Amino acid sequence: MRFLKTATIGFCIALLGATFSPGARADDWNRKTVLTFSGPVEIPGVHLKGFGVLPAGTYVFKMLDSQSNRHIVQIFNEDETKVYATILAIPNYRLKATDKTVITFSERPAGQPEALRAWFYPGRNWGEEFVYPKSKAVEIAKATNQVVLFTPDDIDQEVEEPIKSATEPRVVELKKAPVMAVKPTGEQVELAQVVTPPPPAEMAQSPAPAQIAQNRPETLPNTGSPLPLMGLFGLLALGGAAVVRVAQKHLL
Repeated sequence: MRFLKTATIGFCIALLGATFSPGARADDWNRKTVLTFSGPVEIPGVHLKGFGVLPAGTYVFKMLDSQSNRHIVQIFNEDETKVYATILAIPNYRLKATDKTVITFSERPAGQPEALRAWFYPGRNWGEEFVYPKSKAVEIAKATNQVVLFTPDDIDQEVEEPIKSATEPRVVELKKAPVMAVKPTGEQVELAQVVTPPPPAEMAQSPAPAQIAQNRPETLPNTGSPLPLMGLFGLLALGGAAVVRVAQKHLL
C-alpha cells in the first residue's frame, strides 16, 4: 500500500513537471562553442576596434539570432565578458554531419591570417557560412580559388561598444543586407547558385530564454481562470485515492 501511495504521488509530480517545465534550453538555440585558435584569424562583420583580426587564443561562438535564413553569430572572449564581433552568416549544407565542431578557413598567402569561412555545430548538416564585404570577398576568392559570400553594403565596421541585442540597428541592417557570391574569376552569382538552403524543419529554432520570458504574460488574461487546472488536479487526487482504496480491499 505504501508503494501505491508513493507511485500516485510520483505520478502527480511527473505531471506537474511536464506542465511547467521550460520550453527551451540555452544550448538548444545559441550553440555555444569554445574554440582555440593557434594563430591569428581574420573575421568579417561588426567588430570591436582593433579586432578585425583575432589574435591566437580561446574564444566562444554563440548564435545571437537564428529566427530566419539570416543568422547572426557573435564571438566572445573566453569568459564571455566581452563581445569581439557580430557577424552575418548564411546556413549552408555539408554532406556529412560530425559529432565534433568543425571550423573551416580560407587559406591566405604566407604572412596573412587565415580568413574565417564557416562554422558547423556537432550533429548538424547545415552550418554557418560567414559573409564578407564585397572588396574583401573578391580578394579572398581570388587568393583561395573558392566562392565567397559577400554583401555589397559596408558591413565590415569597427565599433567602440559591443553589440548586445538582436534588435540593435546594426543587427537589423545585417539581416536586411543583400547577399550574393563571388567566384575566383570575379564573376558575381546569385546566392541560390552556391548555397543549399535548409528545409523548414531545420530552420525551426527554439526561441531564446529571454524571448520565452518576454512572451510569457505576467498575469493570466481576463478570460483565463485557474479553475480548470485546479479541477484537473482534484480529479487526479480522487483517482489516486480510489486506487489506494481498491488496493487496500485486495490486501485485506
